[in-house]
Amino acid sequence: MVLAATRTEEEMQTEFLARIEAGEKIEADDWMPEEYRVALIKLISMHGISEIMGALPEKEWVPKAPSLRRKLGIMSKVQDEMGHGQLLLRVAEDLLKPYDRNRGDLMQDLFNGDLKFHNVFHMETKTWADAGLIGWLVDGAAIITQTNMLGASYGPYARALQRICAEEVFHAQHGESIILALAEGTAEQRAMIQESLNGWWESLLMFFGPASSNTTGSSKQDVTIKYRIRTKTNEQLRQDFFDKYIPRIQSLGLTIPDPTLRYNDEEKLWEYAQPDWSKFKKIIKNEGPRSQARLNLRRTSYEYNAWVRDALSAVID
Repeated sequence: MVLAATRTEEEMQTEFLARIEAGEKIEADDWMPEEYRVALIKLISMHGISEIMGALPEKEWVPKAPSLRRKLGIMSKVQDEMGHGQLLLRVAEDLLKPYDRNRGDLMQDLFNGDLKFHNVFHMETKTWADAGLIGWLVDGAAIITQTNMLGASYGPYARALQRICAEEVFHAQHGESIILALAEGTAEQRAMIQESLNGWWESLLMFFGPASSNTTGSSKQDVTIKYRIRTKTNEQLRQDFFDKYIPRIQSLGLTIPDPTLRYNDEEKLWEYAQPDWSKFKKIIKNEGPRSQARLNLRRTSYEYNAWVRDALSAVID
């Protein structure tokens, strides 16, 4: 009996992989391997929480934006990011049903350190140039990552990304507009951009994650590629980012803070100085410059608005 059950599981796995290979979309109520479900939950919940936490660095600049037009622009962007987080956490929640868990549990995972968010959103936004650079290069990096998953095998995630990626394009244009305005400004404003780039460059490299998660050759990225959730590795995505943005950065007269950076014509790739990956591990463990302040803000907001969730639950029940 044990062998028969094992064979049945293997047959289901084979059929599942065949569906993916054929380009079919997997839906929330379909059977899926545990490995696939767990990989999706980790990826989508981290993405959703990163959208929410990613709104906070720019939220800090809403009252300090240099004009009403810029204030309205950044407020709109913050609103969009919160909406993306809400959408993605709903997608993750459907996958959590077999474990009798929900979005509230994901928020608790965030607060107790079990759910990570992107390294860039642990960092400080000291200047208006930082706010612009987040929109231009951080959102630019996000677009490269997310468009790679537009054809994801999991249907609900792929459909959510259609909307998110479309809006992220406007976010990147918003950030680029800020940077171009500063680049055309005073010497002090141009120096502000260079200082911002110097401070954010390492974080931008870390955004895509290490080339491999461990020394065994097996990693989370291998699982997502195996199941066609995405098609490119971390390093391939980082190289795509270099291809798109290094020429744009240099066209503004900015210096990339890496004297080793060069394009290898033979191998058709960029060679660069590796970031400090030990620092990356500390940051995503909530030991970054603004990790605790932003978590505390999110925690306070979540607790303060508990009455809204309670009221809605009562209406639904």
